[in-house]
Amino acid sequence: MEGGNLSRSISRSLSRSSWRMEGVFASGRYSRRTSNIDEDEEALKWAAIERLPTYDRLRTSILQTFAEGDHAHPNTLQHREVDVRKLDVNERQEFIDRIFKVAEEDNEKYLRKFRNRLEKVGVGLPTVEVRFQNLTVEADSYVGSRALPTLPNVALNIAESALGLFGINTAKRTKLTILKNVSGIIKPSRMALLLGPPSSGKTTLLLALAGKLDNDLRVRGEISYNGYKLNEFVPRKTSAYISQNDVHIGEMTVKETLDFSARCQGVGTRYDLLAELARREKEAGIFPEAELDLFMKATAMEGTESSLITDYTLKILGLDICKDTIVGDEMHRGVSGGQKKRVTTGEMIVGPTKTLFMDEISTGLDSSTTYQIVKCFQQIVHLTEATIFMSLLQPAPETFDLFDDIILISEGQIVYEGPREHIMEFFESCGFRCPERKGTADFLQEVTSRKDQEQYWKDRSIPYHYITVSEFASRFKQFHVGMQLENELSVPFDKSKGHRASLVFKKYTVPTMGLLKACWDKEWLLIKRNSFVYIFKTTQIIIIGIIAATVFFRTKMHQRNEADAAVYIGSILFTMIMNMFNGFSELPLTIARLPVFYKHRDHLFHPPWTYTLPNFLLRIPISIFEAIVWVLLTYYTIGFAPEASR
Repeated sequence: MEGGNLSRSISRSLSRSSWRMEGVFASGRYSRRTSNIDEDEEALKWAAIERLPTYDRLRTSILQTFAEGDHAHPNTLQHREVDVRKLDVNERQEFIDRIFKVAEEDNEKYLRKFRNRLEKVGVGLPTVEVRFQNLTVEADSYVGSRALPTLPNVALNIAESALGLFGINTAKRTKLTILKNVSGIIKPSRMALLLGPPSSGKTTLLLALAGKLDNDLRVRGEISYNGYKLNEFVPRKTSAYISQNDVHIGEMTVKETLDFSARCQGVGTRYDLLAELARREKEAGIFPEAELDLFMKATAMEGTESSLITDYTLKILGLDICKDTIVGDEMHRGVSGGQKKRVTTGEMIVGPTKTLFMDEISTGLDSSTTYQIVKCFQQIVHLTEATIFMSLLQPAPETFDLFDDIILISEGQIVYEGPREHIMEFFESCGFRCPERKGTADFLQEVTSRKDQEQYWKDRSIPYHYITVSEFASRFKQFHVGMQLENELSVPFDKSKGHRASLVFKKYTVPTMGLLKACWDKEWLLIKRNSFVYIFKTTQIIIIGIIAATVFFRTKMHQRNEADAAVYIGSILFTMIMNMFNGFSELPLTIARLPVFYKHRDHLFHPPWTYTLPNFLLRIPISIFEAIVWVLLTYYTIGFAPEASR
């Protein structure tokens, strides 16, 4: 026992010394811990945390703060035990600002420390490999004026669909092939870039891989994640598709938008990973780094209304400067177009999903901001073994060089897929060379075009002839990269190598009550934000109620005849019409939120009823209050029967 305690003590001291030698985050406030008092204090804190039950230990960490001193006693480092679920806004913000002062550099240092912590105890991260083989996507489209969304065309389409149920096809459609027999592999730990001219099928390919294709499209071929087909798990929860369209609720701030998304997506396997990591560290006698431990525990706790992961996402996307600004829409001035594009990206990466399909996320961003964001994603991919497939319109050369693999698509066919280092070699073997001052990405998108191809012809002594996309695709299959890809696809993925936690098999990973509470809080927030509408409605009903009371003032039924009855019925009808039309002012608000609701529903943020129920229940008291105001102003003034039974 003495020998075991001695070895345990030595391993602890060695792990603590190696942890200190790694240094902490590159902040000027942080220096190497040389004070024995600070070390002893921290050691006592960790010893106290280790004695806690597992449930409490995973929620308790050490928050390091600097206490201000005088000239004789400068700032000293203090260690305080905290419950990571109860960090206030100022503590979270100060922690993020201290650790991630420079987003690119400090993010990489944090991720390296995260990776080193896992490797010390042999904890592996779940990874996802996405394969698609012989994928073909076709659509039936109307030609000419029939393609217009006019009322007669819609009625005719409905009639033709009804006849189609009986096997009668009268519609004249043309078959459009969007993707034609494409195959490839999106590997973890490698940044993959999707390039191609407009209308080449980039968005369709991303949607197909994310399992979000329209049901009206005809799809042939096979798509798999770690060997599992799309019908064997829930692809919309396993992966996230980031659209090029920015759809948000304009009245919510940037931080509130990301917080709601984080609450709906949950923490995934972060808590399980943390529990296994803490167990192994306790067995090995390893003390983790305080800042890293606090961050991991704070981002693994489910049910918090505002998570540290939101502050982290805001920082790496450069949105921390506008986090309290409303997103805005056509009627509300909010953040800029580039910031709104980053909100769209942040809304999906704030969740636990590590398989991301990004569709032209650089639209509206300058090259410097695009480089910064892609650089952060590169660090996440390389250090956390994530799977990211990103489409960019015209990436700058420095951004292009951040990617490991390139997939070039044109006219629905894959021209090249493989390492970035070999793509120029392939096109030179086809007879084309990129000029020195031409960006590689621009060259790749133009070399398959009939209009631009000739200018890149390498050997002028040989007469130029146009090479079609199909010829490029067939030549790629004979290229050594294409042959290697074909060999990899011919070997099925070994399911035993994939971690089951890398895929999601449940439609909603957050408890139903948690989703209902998140939607309830969001609706209550929007009611407060739109309080002017409800105040205006109440004021309007008061004014109209006073007018109605004067029009039907002290109506009395002298005789039971039709004339007297018409007066009472008229006042009742007027009451019904006014109260009904008083609620019409909320229709534009509801209609404006429908695209956001459809987006959240399609991404499986929450069931539709969790959105509908709070929307309905929270407006009942408002409607009752308006009805009471109307009755108090008009009922006795008009002269209706005062009996309670009436």
